[in-house]
Amino acid sequence: MNASPAILLRRHACKRIMAVLVTAAWCCGGLAESVSWKPDKPIEIVAQSAAGGGTDLTARTMQRILQEQRLVERPLSVANKPGGGGDVALAYLNQRPADGHTLEVATALLISNHVTGKSTFHHNDFSPLAQLNSEYVAFAVRADSPIKTGRDLIQLLRQDPAGVSIAVGTSLGGANHVAAALATRAAGSDMKKLKLVVFKSSAESATALLGGHVDLVASSASLVAPHFKAGTLRLIAITSPRRSEVLFPTVPTWKEQGYDIVIDNFRALIGPRGMGAMQIAYWDDVLAKLAQTDDWKKDLERNYWENNYMGSRDSRKYFDEQYEEWRRVLTDLGMATQR
Repeated sequence: MNASPAILLRRHACKRIMAVLVTAAWCCGGLAESVSWKPDKPIEIVAQSAAGGGTDLTARTMQRILQEQRLVERPLSVANKPGGGGDVALAYLNQRPADGHTLEVATALLISNHVTGKSTFHHNDFSPLAQLNSEYVAFAVRADSPIKTGRDLIQLLRQDPAGVSIAVGTSLGGANHVAAALATRAAGSDMKKLKLVVFKSSAESATALLGGHVDLVASSASLVAPHFKAGTLRLIAITSPRRSEVLFPTVPTWKEQGYDIVIDNFRALIGPRGMGAMQIAYWDDVLAKLAQTDDWKKDLERNYWENNYMGSRDSRKYFDEQYEEWRRVLTDLGMATQR
């Protein structure tokens, strides 16, 4: 039986609609494929320290694992750009706007240098990609020191903030200095009256402590760890939010001893300004996989670094929070130009 003209008309209309839907689906699929991003040339990881420094070691660890685990399909290299308190590396990075092939391992200097006016670069001038690891500040004394605990130190600082000589590296306004200042504030004393001795490195600070030239060292935990293991230094407190059962299971945090002193010298990965959403999504995926590899976890443990990975969104919030905390402390120290 032949179909009526009305039925034929409806069939023709349905075919046209189906054709439009198929074409739209194909176009959307093609569009999605075209806007998804992945590197199409070699990738460069910038370190703001010379070879052997903390950011260099982090960058080279990333490079090795990303290549060995085939987490990226393009070659990776590390470019060392030391100088200017990190500004040389930051300037190099932002000469490549919107380029997802050039990344940098940044530290807390990204925050503190802007607060103190040492740098014009603000963390919002870049594209946060990940929080990679943190190294907390340990308070160390000689094994024969009368200072046995963090509470002992607080009591001494309460009596006289200049009565304890504290070694820090490598400059005022850094994480080690701020950690000592927070302990003094917790004691209710004037942070500006601290008796600080600044050394070129935390390793030199530890040597001075062992030689009896200072009473205490505030240092990155990894740099005093060998002396702690050897029994020549005692760690009385650490600025981590919780005790590390893996790295320093016997060392109490400041929080455990009743004082809200938390600060870290973080290492993060940032990209140049103007990176697109697809570029950031690509690196979010790759870096999340990196953080879960056994090799990455083992390397962090070997270097006494805390594994506190965060993705791009949480890293941006973390930078904002850190900026406000550093601004408050450095303002109290009279070192802030950004208020």
